[in-house]
Amino acid sequence: MTEPTTFSVALHNETATAQLMADLALLVGPGDVITLTGDLGAGKTAAARSLIRYLAGDETLEVPSPTFTLVQGYELPPFPVMHADLYRVEDESELEEIGLSPLPDATLVLIEWPERAPSAMPEDRIDIALTHRPALGSSARAADITGHGKGAAIVARLQALREFLGASGYMEATRKRMAGDASTRSYARLLRDDGIVILMNFPQRPDGAALYNGKSYSAAVHLAENIRPFVAMDAGLRVVGISAPAIHHYDLDHGFLISEDFGSEGVVEGDPPRPIAERYEAATDVLAVLHRRTLPQTLELPDQTYTIPVFDTEALLIEIGLMPEWYLPDRNAPLSDQKHAEFFAMWRELLKKPLAGPKTWVIRDYHSPNLIWLADRDAIKRVGVIDFQDAVLGPHSYDVVSLLQDARVDVPETLELALLSSYIKTRRLSDTNFDAAGFAESYAIMSAQRNTRLLGTFARLNRRDGKPHYLRHQPRIWTYLQRSLAHPALSSLREWYLANVPPPQGASQGPFQAASQA
Repeated sequence: MTEPTTFSVALHNETATAQLMADLALLVGPGDVITLTGDLGAGKTAAARSLIRYLAGDETLEVPSPTFTLVQGYELPPFPVMHADLYRVEDESELEEIGLSPLPDATLVLIEWPERAPSAMPEDRIDIALTHRPALGSSARAADITGHGKGAAIVARLQALREFLGASGYMEATRKRMAGDASTRSYARLLRDDGIVILMNFPQRPDGAALYNGKSYSAAVHLAENIRPFVAMDAGLRVVGISAPAIHHYDLDHGFLISEDFGSEGVVEGDPPRPIAERYEAATDVLAVLHRRTLPQTLELPDQTYTIPVFDTEALLIEIGLMPEWYLPDRNAPLSDQKHAEFFAMWRELLKKPLAGPKTWVIRDYHSPNLIWLADRDAIKRVGVIDFQDAVLGPHSYDVVSLLQDARVDVPETLELALLSSYIKTRRLSDTNFDAAGFAESYAIMSAQRNTRLLGTFARLNRRDGKPHYLRHQPRIWTYLQRSLAHPALSSLREWYLANVPPPQGASQGPFQAASQA
């Protein structure tokens, strides 16, 4: 069993308490349990209130003490939170009545007065013991934070985070929660009188069990499992003239980083969001400029050389394998062994041509959520790129697909084709040997690969990770997929998909389906 981990923090005032709880909030998630102990007036409710308000992104949110209601629930942006006070509990059997036995799934649980029901507290938890410290000031407290079971690693990470913030001069900064992404990373804005920066929490963590030839999914498809690729690629992109955020401080061993804040001005507008043509055009120009350069395969880190992985056939096949693994069972269309073999044989053959061509840095998620508009800069520097830790060496067409077939935004086909033509024209101006027809074929193949993978990815995010909101993107992915399957080079794949891949719920009937029924 994991030994408990403990460290202590002096809290001179409520601001210090709010900073501590914001730091803890950056590291916990649904399923975690935090218990708060201390005498009456020790600050248990104030600590819980600070954490809840941070997760809500609302400093004025009403968070009453649940002394009389016993339990108060909050549906917050990242996940639900339950705040309980057991002071009035006489017997542990009462916990079932108030929804604490068993503890709720997929919910962060804060419990005051846990000593009223000690045997009901889980082995995996974080205990925060608050005590008065009048010698430090009338409102001063001390917090002794102990992690039990799985909570021990969180507490050790919290201590490392606090040391990182202290060493970088940001311990006294105000923390503001930022929305996360589909990864295990989390982010906060740090506010000081001299400006705003972004704190990234990037825990070392593989994505899933070793199911792919002895590797986790993330290792098999070359997704970053720690912060080192981000630091290396950030420096590489900045050297070639692309606006990646300046990094001010980092801890490579623990996975913490403080960087420039590009703000939140994006490349889309409206609700539902739609592309701003000028900004998408600039983002396309970024790729055209990047792709005409000869780029290194290795980049320097302070303690090692980082080698950018190659986006090889096996990685691409594992990615598209998410569709038969997750999407098709959801659509009640699992593949037979024969169909499964056909699927991968067709794809292995299709991928030969794009993978045989020239390679470049593939940023990989080069689309609207990861592009920030920097209006005060010029030319391609107006496009701030913030997500590139998963970069690989692969086909030039991949990132063009990521942008022009944005997984989260409807890109009209007319705009897609106009920007694709613009990219090809720019490439031909700088390279008279640029193969426009070959690029168009590669674009169609990598579009089909990416959108096939996304159907599976979003199904997995729903079923495995409890993130159903990603399913709303599947009809859009289906539309993009059908655009790419219309290319003559994909005619055999189109017929196979028509026979074996049903559309997602909410998707309109596609053109190749309609043609087959005519």
